[in-house]
Amino acid sequence: MRGRIPVNPARTLIVDLPGPDLTPEQGHFLARHSFGGVCLFTRNITTLERTARLVTDIRAALGHDALIATDQEGGAVLRRLDVPHPPTPQALGRLGDVEDAREAGRVAARGLIELGINWNYAPSLDVNVDPLNPVIGERSFGADPALVAALGVAWAQGSEDMGVLSAVKHFPGHGDTRTDSHLALPVVDKSRAQLEAVEWLPFRAAVRANLGSVMTAHILYPQIDEEFPATLSPALLRDLLRREWGYGGVIVTDAMDMRAVADRYPDGRGAALALNAGADAVLICGHGGLDIHVRHLEAIERALQSGDLLSARVKEASGRLERAATRFPGTPRSYATAQRQIDEAWADGIAGRSLETLGTVPSIQRGEPVLLIAHRQPPTGGPYGDSLGGEALAEALRPVFPGLQLALHDGHDLSAVHALLAACPDAPVLLATTERWDVGGAVRELARTLKGRRTVHLALWNPDVAAELGLPALLTHGFRPAQWRALAAALNRRMPG
Repeated sequence: MRGRIPVNPARTLIVDLPGPDLTPEQGHFLARHSFGGVCLFTRNITTLERTARLVTDIRAALGHDALIATDQEGGAVLRRLDVPHPPTPQALGRLGDVEDAREAGRVAARGLIELGINWNYAPSLDVNVDPLNPVIGERSFGADPALVAALGVAWAQGSEDMGVLSAVKHFPGHGDTRTDSHLALPVVDKSRAQLEAVEWLPFRAAVRANLGSVMTAHILYPQIDEEFPATLSPALLRDLLRREWGYGGVIVTDAMDMRAVADRYPDGRGAALALNAGADAVLICGHGGLDIHVRHLEAIERALQSGDLLSARVKEASGRLERAATRFPGTPRSYATAQRQIDEAWADGIAGRSLETLGTVPSIQRGEPVLLIAHRQPPTGGPYGDSLGGEALAEALRPVFPGLQLALHDGHDLSAVHALLAACPDAPVLLATTERWDVGGAVRELARTLKGRRTVHLALWNPDVAAELGLPALLTHGFRPAQWRALAAALNRRMPG
């Protein structure tokens, strides 16, 4: 069938792979279809040498200048962990320094281009309108659209300065939803005027800055398009982003396996609709299976055969991807040890400066026994790859508190916590919240009982929980090692004696 199609629609597809190595079968699969690129996840990224070889093998199999992508946002969304971590956008938003944001983009890019990865699906330009948003949170630079615009554009420019194409997301804005588009279709029922004033402001700044790519949101904006979510909406992609705003870069979809699209447009039907709407790259995640990529490709081919999708549109999309790959060729650059040390120290500095104190934090005497209460391993979900378990936090704090005693809970059963509190009635308490969003009724009730006791709330993910629990708190705006070190240093400075 493809012989009668004058273009190769596979060039518009960005696919994923199941593991850290490219098997001969997978290599033949890539070579047979010649996809536009591959998106790597944590399951693909291991050691420097192994992942660099994977990237080289992918490029050899595809046989053309390919875009190799990943999500290295900083904070919770990180795919490569063995290099200095860029800070959370939330921490950068607290500091409000454009040059810090630009350097964060550079730090993220240096860890990717070393491997030959030339496309980073970051940063998020979503304005954090709703703090209970289940998918954005610390991925956002904040609730002020002008600040999000300034910091987000600088972050993206820093990345592109280092040779890694940025993808600002999630156009036209994912910051005012209570629904995770990985699970269902969010609806943002706002007028154009409302969207212009908040959600669209950072994306218009990105267009003016001529940033390399924009990632779409699987969200329905009924006052703009009653039928299609943004990823599939000609009104938003072709008419607004392309024609009205004049954007000439690559438009890439969010992952098409997300249920906001997949449930309504199964078997790859959404791929042709996205291309027809104006997208250039369709991101497909099979989470280990390759069949899903073929189904999307076949759906595009059927649309071309039927005339529902024009070959000129596919050719235009392929051309944009080729130009992006030429501009960002993915030539690996060494990440020297000295530069890594500089970047690690810089990230530690950001973690220290962004640490926030809420209320009057009580002092703890040096050598005094301390009780740490933490979730054993809170769930994440959505785009998040991991979270912070209580054991890891305890290990980070033990150099400061050698006699630290740990009580773990699962968010519901706090019997071990209450037993430890009863056994050590005079010991100060560190109550850590490492949960992504809701800490649960049991923890809220525990916080109420701790208000009469020397307690410090360690808020390591969601800072809004600190205001809710009402305890003296240290807010880290992140849960990576840099934040652990900043937290330990802050607690150590507060100990007399």
